[in-house]
This record gives sequence, structure tokens and C-alpha cells, in this order.
Amino acid sequence: MSNWPTSFMEPEMLRQRIAAMSILDAILCSEDWLRRYQYNPRWDEDAALASVSNGAGDEIYIVFTPEGVIVKGFDHESEMSPYARDDEEVWPGIYEETPHSLLSRLNDEALCKEDVTFCLWRESGDQVWRCGDIDSKGLDDGSRFLLGMIYEAPQDYIDWAEDYYEMKLPVDIVAKIYKGEPVSEEMILALNPERDVQMALEEIREIGR
Repeated sequence: MSNWPTSFMEPEMLRQRIAAMSILDAILCSEDWLRRYQYNPRWDEDAALASVSNGAGDEIYIVFTPEGVIVKGFDHESEMSPYARDDEEVWPGIYEETPHSLLSRLNDEALCKEDVTFCLWRESGDQVWRCGDIDSKGLDDGSRFLLGMIYEAPQDYIDWAEDYYEMKLPVDIVAKIYKGEPVSEEMILALNPERDVQMALEEIREIGR
């Protein structure tokens, strides 16, 4: 087992950022299948699920559990993909040392456990993110690219969303949602005047804000 080699945000901040981006996407886009960020705090009786997808076959699943947090990423162009290997098996080392209590959370068919190019985890009470001992042979596992889609700062989300959704966003309101402030009807309309406010508020309540 190894420490994850690059810096990554703390689990609670990760949860807050994913929830905020999921709320923003729900406001900016009425079609959930077109959104990049999804967060379901009641995915399982004791676990929350977040996902990030770029719509091109690359995705992250994050499961928040009492035992800790597990992050599974899949870059479909990576040479570490099972589909790039003759045996179509998961790259050696990715899952072998993952704690069973966390790894078992990926068994849900919707999470496509075998579609993986990197995995990291943080057990409850641990101080660092961990990963398996992997010889990548110098290949890119896609983690820098995919984890880079989780924006820590509001402006980074704005830069992406303005291009993706082709609309200008008020920085102050995005920042308030990033801080976890309650979302009002006025905030929704300021972000997206064409959004059905009541439907957006219902989705936001499901996300947990």
C-alpha cells in the first residue's frame, strides 16, 4: 500500500465541493443526463454517492461511507484501461490492497467496478489518501485529468461552466453555493432565468441543501 502521490482535498471538503457543483449543475441544466456532477446523499442507507462524467466515457465515482471514502476513476483512453490489455483484466495492484469494507461498495452494477484506471481511498480516522502499490510502467492512469475536474475554487467551476453551458454566471452567487449557503429562488433565477424554479428547488433538497 502507498500514499496517494499527489495532493487531494480532505474528505469533508470533497463532499462539500461535489455537492455544490451538483447543485449548480442542477440549476444550470434541467436535463440530468447532460450534467457533469451528480451527488446523492441517500444512495444507500449509510452511504452517499458522487459521480463526475465528461460525457465522453471518462468518469469518477466517489462513495462516502462510515468506514471512509473510496474514489474510482476511469479514463477510457488510458493504456491502463482493461480494454487496452490483452486479458482485459484490471491493472495489477489497483484493487489488491483496497480495504474490503470500501472496495465492496463498488460492487453495485451501476458503478462499473471493472472499468477502472485508478483508485484511491481514505479510511475513517486516517490522515492521508492511500492507493495500491502499482507499477504503471510510466503510463498515464488519467487521475490528474479526471481529479482535476473537481474544482476547489468557485472561479474554476465558473470558467468550465460558462464554456460548457454557454452562459455568464454571477461570481458572488456561485461563491455562496460553494460556501454552503441556502439556495433561494432569487439565486436560481440569477444563475439561470429559464430554469423551472420549483423543480430546481426540489432537486436541490434531494441533494441535501
